Amino acid sequence: MTKTIFAKDEEVKRDWYVVDADGKVLGRLSTQVASILRGKHKPIFTPHVDTGDFVIVVNASKVRLTGQKREDKVYYYHTGYPDGLKSIGMGKLLEKDPEKLFMRSIGGMLPKNKLGRAMLKKLKVYSGPEHPHEAQMPKPLTTDGGN
Repeated sequence: MTKTIFAKDEEVKRDWYVVDADGKVLGRLSTQVASILRGKHKPIFTPHVDTGDFVIVVNASKVRLTGQKREDKVYYYHTGYPDGLKSIGMGKLLEKDPEKLFMRSIGGMLPKNKLGRAMLKKLKVYSGPEHPHEAQMPKPLTTDGGN
């Protein structure tokens, strides 16, 4: 009889990966990054334990959007004040704050609880090609990204 083995948080080994988003399609790249953050690529994946790795996304401002999303897709948020419903278009958000666009895209693919928020903290997004995580020796993550 075989036993089911559950991963424990202290025995999870976390790696660092770096992804270049230049020319990659946002949605396809986001699904791959969300899977790495969640830990689904590991044989010790356990749904209720954060088994994922750290992911660094560089060149976030050069990501591709397909179809009419740049003009048509709108993100809504609320300020917390009366009449505080605000909106911003996807194209404008990409120009203004590409890091936030990635956070929203990938965050929507993670669990909506404490575990998902902990996973999202392992995502580091930078709009340019430079990042301050060289000391962690990140490995390049091979993605097709829709190309």
